[in-house]
Amino acid sequence: MNAFEILKSRGYFEWCTNEERLKNLMASEMVTAYVGFDPTADSLHVGHLIPLMALGWLQKSGHRPIALAGGGTGLIGDPSGKSKERNLLTLEAMQHNIKGVREQLSKFLNFDCGENSALLLNNYDWLGKYTFLDVLRDVGKYFSVNNLIAREYIKSRLEDPEKGISYTEFSYVLLQAMDFKYLFENYNCKLQMGGNDQQGNLLAGSEYIRKTLGAEVFGLTQPLLLTSAGTKFGKTEAGAVWLDANKTSPYKFYQFWFNTDDRDVEKLLKLYTFLTLDEIKNLVDEHNNSPEKRSAQKKLAYEVTKTVHGEEVAKSVVKVSEILFNPDINFNEVDESTCEILKSEVPYKELNLNFPVSIINILSGSGACESNGEAKRVIRQGGAYINGKKITDEKEIFNGDNLICGKYLFIRVGRKKFNMAGFVN
Repeated sequence: MNAFEILKSRGYFEWCTNEERLKNLMASEMVTAYVGFDPTADSLHVGHLIPLMALGWLQKSGHRPIALAGGGTGLIGDPSGKSKERNLLTLEAMQHNIKGVREQLSKFLNFDCGENSALLLNNYDWLGKYTFLDVLRDVGKYFSVNNLIAREYIKSRLEDPEKGISYTEFSYVLLQAMDFKYLFENYNCKLQMGGNDQQGNLLAGSEYIRKTLGAEVFGLTQPLLLTSAGTKFGKTEAGAVWLDANKTSPYKFYQFWFNTDDRDVEKLLKLYTFLTLDEIKNLVDEHNNSPEKRSAQKKLAYEVTKTVHGEEVAKSVVKVSEILFNPDINFNEVDESTCEILKSEVPYKELNLNFPVSIINILSGSGACESNGEAKRVIRQGGAYINGKKITDEKEIFNGDNLICGKYLFIRVGRKKFNMAGFVN
């Protein structure tokens, strides 16, 4: 398939400056395309992934991607889609954030594959060299204030006297257009991509290049994704879903994708995985035949987690999920990395107890039960499990055998209360 057709068939297409001419260009030459992101945090989140995945598919089709870190534009902040002024970050904070996302980008783009190797650039390297007079004289004269204030996000801010919009944010579109021109002149970059709220900025950049250089370049937007329930995708009650494991744990990251609505799973498989369309069709057919197995959601969660956190971590979080939701799990197959993830997701306590030790002391000492009396009641009611084994005798003694990885016990009380205990040697 033509790279442009891949973008359309997988859902990465919402709007384009000239669809037919871009399609023909992609069929005739290697196209360099870029996506910009302002590093306002030291990690990307799920909201960044659609344009990054689009870049990834372009690269797999033989084209060259550029990931543009907004070390310069991020000092200003894009006002698109914002109802109030952003807090300005320092240059030092911006540089720190760029370092944080560098490794994350390598999960989606190949920076060492020959002619179409991906590039990571920082627009502060050129924007930082312009003087204010340079911008006014050489850039500002090509932008009509009439057109700028007609934009919906600017108009809405102007109509609210309490919020308004500063000249700083009002000028952001000039900086983004300057980026596109610089990349075109120095890297022959002919395509800029972004979310659909970037349509005005992309069009302004294309027009700026046409007016100053007489060249044709293209802008292409991806949809701003909403779930079937009408909520913004990538947001939870806890906030954004981050790619950094310290901000969103790999297990919680996996569960976010696993909990996908049946109505959304096919769309998300196309957008967020590198599975082929045939593989996705087979998955969806399997899912439709037995939706209760959630096979499509499991595959989606595994593939995205594998891309972001690596295959070993993905396998571990799958095992953690099975431990928490599958009573028939074989605890002899649980490895140390799985235990480490599990320890961070359920209450964990190290016990300084000598073997043999009573099951009652384990249940109460681990915090699974508040007291010895509660532990006895739970056992009598048939609700106590240790390493998957149902405890039926409140006088049972544990001798230290069958510890997971030689030191852990996994404890379940009832259906949904989980604890872990570790034994200090």
